[in-house]
Amino acid sequence: MAGNATTVLAFDFGLRRIGIAAGNTLTATAQPLVTLPTLETGPDWDAIGRCMREWRPSAVVVGVPYNMDGSTGSLTAPAQAFAAELGSRFGVAVHEVDERLSSREAEEELRRRRQTGELARRVRRDDVDREAACVLLRQWLNGPARG
Repeated sequence: MAGNATTVLAFDFGLRRIGIAAGNTLTATAQPLVTLPTLETGPDWDAIGRCMREWRPSAVVVGVPYNMDGSTGSLTAPAQAFAAELGSRFGVAVHEVDERLSSREAEEELRRRRQTGELARRVRRDDVDREAACVLLRQWLNGPARG
């Protein structure tokens, strides 16, 4: 795959906020970008469109929440609808990733950075949403089912 790096954006979907991260397939790394507030009418498609135009991803990853037993929860269908709308609006491949425990992993990583001094301020919800998008993206980049 050397020389064929492609940009991928990841979205941590929520009813209040959507965290976004960027990465590429060559380095399999992710960086937090932004957390967008969700509007009364739903996702801020204009802001998402600006991110899509700026980063020009070849694919997107969307976290879909399931219950710990694998069953669907109250946010499963809205996250899947968001993923489908992303693909429809922007004409990119959409990959859904099971996001169970991604926020917890993000909180732990941010807490570690705060303890080491890498993050100088208190961790905010926006930070967690962006970092959760990074967790989702790394999970997809390193997963066996990528494609």
